Amino acid sequence: MEKKLPQRMCIACRERKDKKDLIRVVRSKEGAISLDFTGKKVGRGAYICNDINCINKLVANKLLNKAFETPVDEATYESIKNEFESKV
Repeated sequence: MEKKLPQRMCIACRERKDKKDLIRVVRSKEGAISLDFTGKKVGRGAYICNDINCINKLVANKLLNKAFETPVDEATYESIKNEFESKV
């Protein structure tokens, strides 16, 4: 029997994809928000496609505010975008 891969939904485009094809955005207990390319960091997670269009949508629509149910400042969005661009 083939093992089922876990599915997650991108918070930007709302598409369901395999968890391994998405990037996890994590908020630690201290409230620090960062990209988690390993998927192993501790904290509340949300998923986003490994695609600049979804990253831009995330920033433009301030989607982390809803995903983490907390206000997220502009600097955090900028750092996430920069972190993504440096990995690509």
